[in-house]
Amino acid sequence: MDIKDLNKPQLILLAVLLSFVTSIATGITTVTLMQQAPKSFTAPINRVVQQTIEKIQRVEGKTTVQTVVVKEEDLVVDAIAKNKSALFTASKESVDAEGKTIEVSAGRGFAVSTSGTVVVDGSLVPDKGVYYLKNESGKFKAEFVVKDSAGFSLLKLGAPVNLADKLSYTVPASGDLSKMKIGQKVIVMGGSITSSIFEGIGNINTSGAKSSAGAIVMDLDGNALGIALSGESSFASIDVITKALKISLNPEATTPETVLPASPVLAPAF
Repeated sequence: MDIKDLNKPQLILLAVLLSFVTSIATGITTVTLMQQAPKSFTAPINRVVQQTIEKIQRVEGKTTVQTVVVKEEDLVVDAIAKNKSALFTASKESVDAEGKTIEVSAGRGFAVSTSGTVVVDGSLVPDKGVYYLKNESGKFKAEFVVKDSAGFSLLKLGAPVNLADKLSYTVPASGDLSKMKIGQKVIVMGGSITSSIFEGIGNINTSGAKSSAGAIVMDLDGNALGIALSGESSFASIDVITKALKISLNPEATTPETVLPASPVLAPAF
């Protein structure tokens, strides 16, 4: 039969048959040549084939990429929630004009170690006395440890005033001021919550926390950058606090060492 006598469907079937035979012959020839070719030649080809297969599999599996938009206000809310139980209100016993013993405010502070050390404003807690620290878990006696020349003091948590209270708190992770960039937001959490723009290591604005001295200054991740103060120094960095804490634990230590945990830790109850 002459090819000219074939109708249209027959011509299509013939083309399909020839294509099938050609593909088989091409495959056999390719496999034979690949087996005989050196590895330096086949390695790139195998990589191309492998990457092509992986791309096809991802498409067939309908892999999707979901973009999550994180709002700044959500970061602020999370940072506050993370360190809420680390914040303490401080008070001290004093004598009024009539000679009666009264309890007055001594600002605020926040936990800086799992062993029960709290940093507070040094102008309100200048030396030894009868102090108390209160947070969500209850009210506790506090012992004066030391006042640092940077303007803050350290208190040590003691026994609960109410025996039913069980001490519980978290320790903020230590931030790194050297990695802060100008323009990033700084959060000050004390009696009130304010925020400002980071203008440089020597320009931390804590003016909004003057009425609640001892507030924790932190970044948007909730990492402690330092403490807001009401004295001549308006801010003390977490590095200075860490150094003072280290020395208070080991007076013979001469080199600063970070003792704050990398992440918030729940303190053991009394």
